[in-house]
Amino acid sequence: MLWLWPGQAIYAGPALGLGTHAGSVACLAVGLDAPFQVRAADETASVRARSALIAPRVRHRLTAEGDRMLFCYLDPGSPRSVACERRMTGGGAPVRTGHRDESALLALAADLRPGGPARGWLDLAAPDDLAGPHYPDPRIRAVTALLLAQTHRTVTAEEGAAACGLSASRFLHLFKAHTGTSFRRYRLWARMLAAGRAIGAGGDLTRAATDAGFASSAHFSDAFHRMFGLQPSRLLATGLTIVDGTTI
Repeated sequence: MLWLWPGQAIYAGPALGLGTHAGSVACLAVGLDAPFQVRAADETASVRARSALIAPRVRHRLTAEGDRMLFCYLDPGSPRSVACERRMTGGGAPVRTGHRDESALLALAADLRPGGPARGWLDLAAPDDLAGPHYPDPRIRAVTALLLAQTHRTVTAEEGAAACGLSASRFLHLFKAHTGTSFRRYRLWARMLAAGRAIGAGGDLTRAATDAGFASSAHFSDAFHRMFGLQPSRLLATGLTIVDGTTI
């Protein structure tokens, strides 16, 4: 199962034996059957946990000890991402471990299915209830909303800078400071979500890729592999069901 919301996504299913990859956004990984190990590419030792929050843009290898995993991808710099990070009790950057509600998350995950409590799981893992200084600069949030809404065209850094009243260099610095990821990587994440929605609506990989702003299906597949550690065709071959979370 894959649930999609603007900026957020949850996958629950086979562990898939992922290769080394680097996500564009923060990822909360949960071993549904057993712990797993994460090793960042620049680290010699692995971290073993049942739940871990992996920072954006960190090349890492995740090895599951059980058959099933859950991956929750969080809009970087959002209240949900901040809230989830505050709920991790161990480890340190770039891999935090031990979500404080780990047991409850595992119990609730047993009921995840079409029409099940996916939004409730997301709200428990990363509640959207922070305000004030925890929100990024409202100008940056406006640009991320634009990127999520207009994946069919290439929103440029210059356009984002103009919307914020900043120089391009200042805008790119501010964007990374407030989201933890780069403008280019966020744009890529927005396109991935759009492609997922298109596939969930019945589109094939080629049409979904081009509609989401990728140059070709090969471009989409290469970017997907770098971001998630496997080819999209392999993921779809598992019989994946995609749910638009905004409708439930």
